[in-house]
Amino acid sequence: MNARPAAVVGDASGAPLPAPRSPAVALAVDITGMHKWYGDFHVLRDIDLQVRAGERIVVAGPSGSGKSTLIRCINHLEEHHQGRIVVDGIELTNDLKRIHEVRREVGMVFQHFNLFPHLTILENCMLAPVWVRKLPRQRAREIAMHYLEIVKIPEQASKYPGQLSGGQQQRVAIARSLCMTPKIMLFDEPTSALDPEMVKEVLDTMVRLAEEGMTMLCVTHEMGFARQVADRIVFMDQGQIVEQNEPAAFFSDPRHERTRLFLGQILRPQV
Repeated sequence: MNARPAAVVGDASGAPLPAPRSPAVALAVDITGMHKWYGDFHVLRDIDLQVRAGERIVVAGPSGSGKSTLIRCINHLEEHHQGRIVVDGIELTNDLKRIHEVRREVGMVFQHFNLFPHLTILENCMLAPVWVRKLPRQRAREIAMHYLEIVKIPEQASKYPGQLSGGQQQRVAIARSLCMTPKIMLFDEPTSALDPEMVKEVLDTMVRLAEEGMTMLCVTHEMGFARQVADRIVFMDQGQIVEQNEPAAFFSDPRHERTRLFLGQILRPQV
């Protein structure tokens, strides 16, 4: 079993870090040699992943492969223990200022909606712009209504979360994240808690975001969505990135035996 070393962020050797990339090749997310442990359990192993601005990445793989942990490290909801994570030009360390800077630019939508039940839909969407971005309430209201229009539920603004369906609540969660005008959106299995008939309305909302050029990383088992939207599919197993490819090649000619087994299992019901 691999023992967890002392926490290290950056180059453990003390060697100079690479020079910043030129703006022409700047990346939205740049992960290099990243590891994470839960106690003695080595949950993420030597992760290298680069995401260009405007790129849509689907992260797929079996349960327990480290997919959700990977994207939660991108906004420091989970701490990585070795390697580098650079988000929008900011390297994530334990420096709270850097963490807050990254979180201001990275929106996240979870499996469960995490809406405040005692606030209206409009109030849920206004909260972060007012308290984090310090916007005047009227401006925050205008932004909230704009994004409720984008996700096609402006008529629900005065209701409370408990009055909405699961699909509607998830669309509110997406609108709430967009109200912070993030540069990057992270989705952690956003349809897994929904009834099947509610999945399509949430996926349609995500497709519209993708078509508008939003940088997206999405953990999902929705392979139809991956085929339609992803620029690249990243397949993980046992805490490692096993392979990554553009969708047509990923589905028609997977290179790794573990990927072929996964696709055979997950696509079989659709045959």
